[in-house]
Amino acid sequence: MTVEVKAEATQVAEVVVSQQEDALKAVKETDKVEGENKVLEAEAKVVEKSSSYREESNFLSDLKEHEKKALNELKSKLEEAILGNNLFKEEEKPKGGEKEKDQEAKEGEACEKDGEKKSDGDEEGRENQEGGEAKKPNVDSEEKTIEVDKNQECEEEKKIVEIDRDISLWGVPLLPSKGVEGTDVVLLKFLRAREFKVSEALEMLKKTLQWRKDNKIDSILHEDLGTDLAPAAYMSGVDREGHPICYNIFGVLDNEELYQKTFGTEGKREQFLRWRFQLMEKGIQKLDFKRDGVNSLLQINDLKNSPAPSKKEVRVSIKQAVGLLQDNYPEFVARNIFINVPFLYYAFHALLSPFLTQRTKSKFVVARPAKVTETLLKYIPIEEIPIQYGGLKRENDFEFSGEDGGASELLIKAGSTEVIEIPTPEVGTTFIWDLAVLGWEVKYKEEFVPTDEGSYTIIVQKGKKIGTNDGPIRNTFKTNEPGKIVLTIENTSTKKKKKVFYRHKINKSCF
Repeated sequence: MTVEVKAEATQVAEVVVSQQEDALKAVKETDKVEGENKVLEAEAKVVEKSSSYREESNFLSDLKEHEKKALNELKSKLEEAILGNNLFKEEEKPKGGEKEKDQEAKEGEACEKDGEKKSDGDEEGRENQEGGEAKKPNVDSEEKTIEVDKNQECEEEKKIVEIDRDISLWGVPLLPSKGVEGTDVVLLKFLRAREFKVSEALEMLKKTLQWRKDNKIDSILHEDLGTDLAPAAYMSGVDREGHPICYNIFGVLDNEELYQKTFGTEGKREQFLRWRFQLMEKGIQKLDFKRDGVNSLLQINDLKNSPAPSKKEVRVSIKQAVGLLQDNYPEFVARNIFINVPFLYYAFHALLSPFLTQRTKSKFVVARPAKVTETLLKYIPIEEIPIQYGGLKRENDFEFSGEDGGASELLIKAGSTEVIEIPTPEVGTTFIWDLAVLGWEVKYKEEFVPTDEGSYTIIVQKGKKIGTNDGPIRNTFKTNEPGKIVLTIENTSTKKKKKVFYRHKINKSCF
């Protein structure tokens, strides 16, 4: 009986201890998860607030004294490196290099011996002529020709390799003494990437030139790398400061077939990188490399439905791309905007962060799905933002172009209604208009109101509530009598203002 009691007590004690241990583990796990979430939330705030970068001026008068000094020093060292043929590293000898060196030495000695023999022969010839001797009066002319050819070859080997004074990078001459404006613009990119440390900037420039030579980047624009990845990244439009915009659509890679084509093997990943470098070179073709010109790009990275960063192939490729672009295309990105960012991205950013320079991180702008249009509008005019991101830009749009000017803006206070009137005095004319509302969630209708009070108002579009998923509106109307098109927007929010963007014109395609 006593034994049973002890056994029960032991069992109870074990259960209690087990429960306590489980409770402690649960608490620790909870604390760990909460801790990780707090870290991610903190990282998210840091990333969202990291856009502190401002593009610097390339005018010499705007540079600080130490920056001017560094630029002049780099130009001097670069000039010396080009004229001294020290810009590229010597090509490495293949296996058996020592034997080749010995062979070269032997050939050199042979050249010298041939020269000595020729000299001795000449002296003997003179002595024979002076002494009247008739030794070998008929010397073989072919042997003399061979000796001359050998000596010429030896002299050519001793000649210094011709200096390439026309060496260039992205079409910009690098020899400072040529006095080309773009040279300073290019060199300032390398200096800024290395915080104006001259030796490091020169070394970076040398490595970039070597990388381009080894990978034949100068001819990459002429390569046919296929069109499979065309939807994944492309150039389209310019931002408010004239920077060409490059869109990177990662969601396209969520397609398993395309994913395997892109990341399935190391060779395919290398091909993907090469395709990305080609796109970068295409973007650079749009730059002018002038002090007062546009010298960098705007990057838009859409992470909607993108493959999880936990996939090894994605991590490897992204790290490779980031590293190579950062090392070989310094200061070519004015701003790096990430849109439709999932919460998991912040964890990936924390993982990638150690591989990025502070300057690179300072150019990052991050927007959650609900803030995409609002974020893009800070940097891009509404007519240059694609419709899928809440803007007015449509692919292959034949109705509106840059010549039509920008869109007009209208602010609607909370709980109020605004009306846009488009006069249509000419009969038989077709009008077209675009309209977008930042944040949407409004009531909207379209009407044609004739000038003649005896005519009836025509409903073009019945009143309806429009949400964020509906996107920008485009419509047309052909007038049969003078009047006006009336667009009515009611802000149903009692707290938030709404910003409306619109444009209209006569529809040329209807003539």
